[in-house]
Amino acid sequence: MSARYVSGPQLARMLGDVPPERPFYAALARAVRALVLDGRLAVRTRLPAERDLAAALGVSRTTVTSAYDALRAEGYVESRQGAGSWTRLPPMRMTALPPARSPRGRTAGPGGRPPSARTGMIAGQYGMAHAPADAAFIDLGCATPGAPAIFQEAVAAAVESLPRYSAGPGYEPAGLVELREIVAAGYTDRGVPTRPDQIVVTTGAQHAFTLLTQVLLETGDPALVERPTYPHALGALRRRGARLVPAGVNEGWDAELVAQTMRQAAVRLAYLIPDFQNPTGLLMGEDDRAALVDAARRADAFVVADETFAELSLDPDAPRPAPLAAFDSGGRVVSVGSASKLLWGGLRIGWIRATAPLARRLAMAREPMDMASPVLDQLIVGELLQRVGEVRAERATALRRSRDALVAALREHLPEWEYTVPDGGMSLWARLDAPVATLLAEAAERHGVRVVPGPVFGADGVLEDYVRLPFVLPPDTLREAVERLAAAHREVESSPVARPLPAYV
Repeated sequence: MSARYVSGPQLARMLGDVPPERPFYAALARAVRALVLDGRLAVRTRLPAERDLAAALGVSRTTVTSAYDALRAEGYVESRQGAGSWTRLPPMRMTALPPARSPRGRTAGPGGRPPSARTGMIAGQYGMAHAPADAAFIDLGCATPGAPAIFQEAVAAAVESLPRYSAGPGYEPAGLVELREIVAAGYTDRGVPTRPDQIVVTTGAQHAFTLLTQVLLETGDPALVERPTYPHALGALRRRGARLVPAGVNEGWDAELVAQTMRQAAVRLAYLIPDFQNPTGLLMGEDDRAALVDAARRADAFVVADETFAELSLDPDAPRPAPLAAFDSGGRVVSVGSASKLLWGGLRIGWIRATAPLARRLAMAREPMDMASPVLDQLIVGELLQRVGEVRAERATALRRSRDALVAALREHLPEWEYTVPDGGMSLWARLDAPVATLLAEAAERHGVRVVPGPVFGADGVLEDYVRLPFVLPPDTLREAVERLAAAHREVESSPVARPLPAYV
């Protein structure tokens, strides 16, 4: 069994105000089930003793016992005599369970269905952008925009300067000094003094994170990941053989619970997206940033801060929280940046900010798989970063317009879906009225729109009542996409609920 556990007061805080329904034990069971389904309460987490949860909630022990009994009957809790009770996902069932209600009182769907057997296939399908044969097909599977208006000028300037580098070998494992100076200056301007020798230029952020997993982790090391999180980061960790330790962030970062998870699981590395988190769009506050960096220090763990979306506030003049590295005094925080979201996905350039000794290790470690990043791409990125204010303003204007169109269309055609309107990033994380995200994605394909279901963003089979909706496409296209999604949703709603449900393995 897992060593993870929650105390009675912690679970009571996570549950919030349980709807005052009768019998109360059934409402309590539904609320706990909803925490498991949306990922805030991890699978294989030990639950508090019945008397402890009863005391924290101010109810009788009999009420908690009955709630645990109901959850055991549904397959969401398993118990062992003398050892306690743990959360789980239910095994295969042939019929649907009664609807579950979240702590907010909203229907969560028929029994918290585990993901479709096709979830793994869909994860692969949505892991990359596709070029549809039908020009009318709308792809909401890719959250990245086209190049900014000044792109051609940057390319021309880079090409003009390229001959200065052609006399050399063209291999710079750490990256061009000029680009490292620009990236380092950007961190310094944000309150994190940085030298160029602390920067390693990589061939994209995914390459950067994969390189970090190779250097910082050994097979079997526990790695904390947010739930939901960026799917390709999960893939890199799995390929490295890391043991994934999820921490739910659908309602934001619970610093106390994340710190406890780091300590209980003895994590070696924590992968966090503090700036307009992908896919939720949430922005971590500075108090949580300080608390999580301190928790990593006490757990003797590294923190990899994915800053891919850090420059994408929809209000460029809004105050920006300090980077996670600003709260670090011991070299625990390693930052990853990228040109793909702010500048253009076709520029396969990313970077890592670390201590100078770690930066040297990373530059050496990359040579067997990727000796250096393309010189011309680095020069183009350098030109664009020197005019980053113009790019930020252009992105903010376009993304804000598209976000508002997406929200208006959802309110008109799918008013039952829930979401927090993000202040930055490129996607909206929508909660459906039932755990049918995989079925919805399959139906949406038939209606000419691609959408990514929630389980793709999780490590352990939950999040079936969520979908990610990027707002990088033009407003009219997004309105059409939502109309097609609404039609697909009606198709799923009208389908029979009872069907073989595969166990998640």
